[in-house]
Amino acid sequence: MPTIVVEVMPKAELLDPQGKAVAGALARLGKTEFTGVRIGKRFELTVDGPVDEALLAEVREIAEDLLANTVIEDVVSVHQAEVETVAAGETH
Repeated sequence: MPTIVVEVMPKAELLDPQGKAVAGALARLGKTEFTGVRIGKRFELTVDGPVDEALLAEVREIAEDLLANTVIEDVVSVHQAEVETVAAGETH
């Protein structure tokens, strides 16, 4: 069954205390190449049937109305998940 992915992030102008905490932890671990971290949310909606532009538009509306708190968050992506294929005999 197809899956639609919705990604939500805090608005860029707002502080992200969770991201700041992770950035601090990375610095303490000596991982200084990372200058910032922002933490968001990912929703996966499984659908019964094909995904078309009309369905994606409906999910965008749902994301704005229900999944994101648009006062402090932006919906940054709504897309169909890529189907992973594994070659015969390949393991992960």
